[in-house]
Amino acid sequence: MRRLVSARVAFVVSGGTGTGKTTLLDCLLSEVSSHERIVIVEDSSELRPSHPHVVALEARPPNIEGAGAVPMPVLVRQALRMRPDRLVVGEVRGAEIVDLLAALNTGHEGGCGTIHANAPGAFPARVEALALAAGMSREAAHAQLASAINVVVHMRREGPRRVVSEIGVVDRGEAGEVQVMTAVRFVDGRVIEGVGAARLVDLLG
Repeated sequence: MRRLVSARVAFVVSGGTGTGKTTLLDCLLSEVSSHERIVIVEDSSELRPSHPHVVALEARPPNIEGAGAVPMPVLVRQALRMRPDRLVVGEVRGAEIVDLLAALNTGHEGGCGTIHANAPGAFPARVEALALAAGMSREAAHAQLASAINVVVHMRREGPRRVVSEIGVVDRGEAGEVQVMTAVRFVDGRVIEGVGAARLVDLLG
């Protein structure tokens, strides 16, 4: 996981509600070099990494008169003007997916965030649904995603424990659709390699 951070690989932490996505991301951001600036965009402030250079932006709902709202897509665009070394979206759940994918396709390496998905393989469909709701075409969503995100780290609950169950790598199939290939799975303390293992090694350098 530390190599994932140091290699500046763009990744997302996926999983269901309460699986520890935010906690894991918080720990990983604490591993970022102290010379880098982290800009975090969140709907509700939760991430507080132990790092000396963090700028946290939080969305704001409209007031009682319906004015003064600062939505997530606006914050993502504003964050890019702060010259972040790491752009972080605490939880991708709406139209901000469009701006995040655009940002990660324009030289912002090492970006990351969390997203709800029941399995790594469901991640592309989740992104596609959010992008379609924001007005992006299906083809454009897959094209942007293929070059924006490299790795998916999936979390799950095992009783009271929250664990990393799988790490997958993003690949684009012959039909142009993004798919996630399993690189490694963690089962009962064992590490099981998948078809994407070699690709993950290449990404981590």
